Amino acid sequence: MAMASIEIKLPALVKDYILEETTEEMRNALLLYPSIVNNTISHGRAAELLGMHKMELIQLYGKLGIPYLDMTDEEFEEEIQTVKRLEKVSH
Repeated sequence: MAMASIEIKLPALVKDYILEETTEEMRNALLLYPSIVNNTISHGRAAELLGMHKMELIQLYGKLGIPYLDMTDEEFEEEIQTVKRLEKVSH
């Protein structure tokens, strides 16, 4: 995989809060996350760009406290009800 370097300028005090255990993989995943949120790319495409499997990326985000499904309980329940209605229609 071809690599590129970029320089990131941060306020000096921010450097004190960057965790030493933050890996290059974590950093790169976090840099791509806004593009996932705004639907520019999918989790699958982000994983592909990072050279990993989609599930690995989802697990990495999970370890960082970023959920794969970003729904309220009500939205999730609505999705479940939709699936149940579709199941009834298909049978």
